[in-house]
Amino acid sequence: MPGNGNDLTRLRIALTTFFALDGFIFAGWVVRIPAIKHQTGASASGLGLALLGVSAGAVVTMMITGRLCRRYGSHKVTVVCGILLSLSVALPPLTHSALTLGAVLLLFGAAYGGINVAFNSAAVDLVRALRRPIMPSFHAAFSLGGMIGAGVGGLVAGSLSPTRHLLGLTVIGLLVTTLAGRTLVRIEAPAPAPAPTESAPRASESSPRRPETRTRGLVVIFGLIALCTAYGEGALADWSALHLEQDLDASPGIAAVGYSCFALAMTIGRLTGSRLLQRLGQTRTLVYGGATAAIGMLLGALAPALWVALLGFVVTGLGLANLFPVAVERAGTLAGPDGVAVASTLGYGGMLLGPPAIGFMADWFSLPIALTSVAALAATAAAIALLTRRTATG
Repeated sequence: MPGNGNDLTRLRIALTTFFALDGFIFAGWVVRIPAIKHQTGASASGLGLALLGVSAGAVVTMMITGRLCRRYGSHKVTVVCGILLSLSVALPPLTHSALTLGAVLLLFGAAYGGINVAFNSAAVDLVRALRRPIMPSFHAAFSLGGMIGAGVGGLVAGSLSPTRHLLGLTVIGLLVTTLAGRTLVRIEAPAPAPAPTESAPRASESSPRRPETRTRGLVVIFGLIALCTAYGEGALADWSALHLEQDLDASPGIAAVGYSCFALAMTIGRLTGSRLLQRLGQTRTLVYGGATAAIGMLLGALAPALWVALLGFVVTGLGLANLFPVAVERAGTLAGPDGVAVASTLGYGGMLLGPPAIGFMADWFSLPIALTSVAALAATAAAIALLTRRTATG
């Protein structure tokens, strides 16, 4: 177990690196989706079904990652999933049909889901050990990695094929995983403090079952908020570039910049997240953030001009920035690693199930109309936070 502040600082740096790597690799993949869609000849609904492979792989893995972390440790699981994520990102451009694309995305999704639960669990343990509200900073690293990954993708879109680009991500991912993973493997996770439900019933409750049931309900509430907001992150990751190219006649490079703008706004919002939470509190942060994201996404989806859409993406990113980390951290505080697993599974399930749903809605209606569902769910997250504010704080 880490015995001094230096070990905790090294763990924070290593975990921050893995969050950033995850965002970098994921963004590198999503900005090449239009090219891979063209390569496979898939329709919007066909692409949606293929993207369902990411969702299915991630959700299944998330259901068992908590057990793997308890048995082998969240640090080791993070490193193994980092290797698998780096290797699997090179596979999509090798496919030539929606069916084979969906099959390889199943592997990519499994690695993606596993690493997200593992490093979120490790991050909650570290937050508890440090006793400082630093959870938004880890997710800021994810957004920063996404911004850089999207920016690099935009720069190389015209000169590198998807195969060479994503193979380059594999090399970078394996190198970073080797360097940062050494710290995680060598230093054990700090022991988390006992969850409130483990000791509180003995001290102040006559029946231990009642607070446990209440805690589970609160964890699910925060998980639903994470689901609603992460849906928007996944939608913008997978469909923003195609929306700008197809509906607003943007070039591939400019289309990639759209997601980069969103990721930059997310990064700025999360870097200021701790200060925002201290000033507004959790409930108002969730309510104001959800409302802001809803307005921004309506602007981005229905914009008549490219610059208006980009502005909408920025506003959406600022609104969504702290909703997911607040929800996951709060669930972890309430119920420990199990709370993290539940909230993360619901949240990332929303991130990964949203894009296929948008694919179907795009075929039924249009892509701009389908993207307004992001605004609807962001508003729903704000409503849930507002309606449950007394329960969640009391």
